[in-house]
Amino acid sequence: MADEDDDLILSELDDEELVAQMFDDLYDGMRDEIMEATQILLDRGWAPYDVLTKSLVGGMTIVGNDFRDGILFVPEVLLAANAMKGGMSILKPLLAETDAPRMGKMVIGTVKGDIHDIGKNLVAMMMEGAGFEIVDLGINNPVENYLEALAREQADILGMSALLTTTMPYMKVVIDTMKEQGIRDDYIVLVGGAPLNEEFGKAIGADAYCRDAAVAVETAKEQVSRRHNRMRAGA
Repeated sequence: MADEDDDLILSELDDEELVAQMFDDLYDGMRDEIMEATQILLDRGWAPYDVLTKSLVGGMTIVGNDFRDGILFVPEVLLAANAMKGGMSILKPLLAETDAPRMGKMVIGTVKGDIHDIGKNLVAMMMEGAGFEIVDLGINNPVENYLEALAREQADILGMSALLTTTMPYMKVVIDTMKEQGIRDDYIVLVGGAPLNEEFGKAIGADAYCRDAAVAVETAKEQVSRRHNRMRAGA
């Protein structure tokens, strides 16, 4: 016999119930249901930006909080992020057309000599879930890759990841090169990875060290809003 979830027809829910159901479906990593619900809200006249912020970002905030608090683990977060990407695949072209306000754009990649990417992928997915635009450079990135992408994409944030103690120092090479070129202050630089800590982040001149994906999202939001406030104040 079908359980009651199987009998649930998303299009019969009112807007409030549908958004609540999307929170549940995101949490459970149900990509098809998220895509269907995203389309239903659009068909009902919702602005793409509202669908993004109220349903997808809202739902991923819960996922992020529970991940931070140790209630959810990496596999579940990856499933939730994959479901969110389903919704984003529908929204992205529409958001591009509407000049929707954006949280910011982040270039992210694992540093030269390092081929670990699970943590980096998780940060990228969670950042996208929070409404940031992500340019993922993958693994083993020399300084040129980062700098070219920052300029090409007109990014706000650079995210660097390392899992090996031997590749950690390369982050300083990237930041020092940015300083030499006079562009360090143009970008927010966030670093992360298992062997790093706050002291290391400060020592190499990063804006912040992020111990996990949930912290990365919170830190990025804080840094971006602080930067916007400074720009408004003409500082």
